Amino acid sequence: MDTKPLNPLAKHFRKPAIYLRLPSGGRYWEAGLHMPENGEVPVYPMTAKDEITLRTPDALLNGQGVIDVIQSCCPNIPDAWRMPSVDVDATLIAIRIASYGHDMDFESKCPHCGEQDSYAIDLTHILDRIQCPDYDKRVEVDGMRIRLRPQEYFSLNATNQVRFEEQRILQALSDESLTDEVKKAEFAKHLERVVELSTKVLLDSTEYIEADGEIVAKREHIEEFYKNCGAGVIKAVQDRLNQLVEEGSIKPVQLTCTSCTKEYPVSLTFDYASFFGVGS
Repeated sequence: MDTKPLNPLAKHFRKPAIYLRLPSGGRYWEAGLHMPENGEVPVYPMTAKDEITLRTPDALLNGQGVIDVIQSCCPNIPDAWRMPSVDVDATLIAIRIASYGHDMDFESKCPHCGEQDSYAIDLTHILDRIQCPDYDKRVEVDGMRIRLRPQEYFSLNATNQVRFEEQRILQALSDESLTDEVKKAEFAKHLERVVELSTKVLLDSTEYIEADGEIVAKREHIEEFYKNCGAGVIKAVQDRLNQLVEEGSIKPVQLTCTSCTKEYPVSLTFDYASFFGVGS
């Protein structure tokens, strides 16, 4: 039986650069994760192929590029589509650190004096501050208790699609070249899509609903409920989801202007190609 000879360069292949303790601690993963016994996921630097992937607009737009890079750099995450949203930012920051180091340079304009300068932030400090929101707190409305959970990354893409469709509605309504009849048709089309995607976001974010002493966890029952319940229930759930997003979001970095010495906050945004320094 022929065996493939050992590559003499194998010892020079990439190795884990850092180890990540996921904000979720492995909770909320139904599949897609091989958690090591020590609870820390090894993170490898990006390959040349990964960098090319992050330069491909279509791959980033549909989410596949981000998935490919995560699975390449985190072998313990073989199905990143299934990862809970609370772990996405931390994983991407860890990959950035593993690939380029913990310092990230960027430019910022002081809102006080208008001076623009270059700054460096330590991403390990950002990573350490990412917290998993409190999903144990139920939404109590109309005598029901609704238990929420993080969306999977696949569902998170649907949230982005909702925002995209909402923008298209606004664009259609503000286009003066369209007749009122066409605007009405465009509004109806995109509104139906927004409602459909919004319901899916609620459904994917709900673990169960407790009502009349019974816990309802079947997906089809919860979906039917959200399509037929009052607007007050939907608003209560959406408000809590917005709170959870805020709790788990990356907190702004405080900078000190090199010119006027005043402090101001800067949000760390995830334009993936620029965040990873691709092409620089």
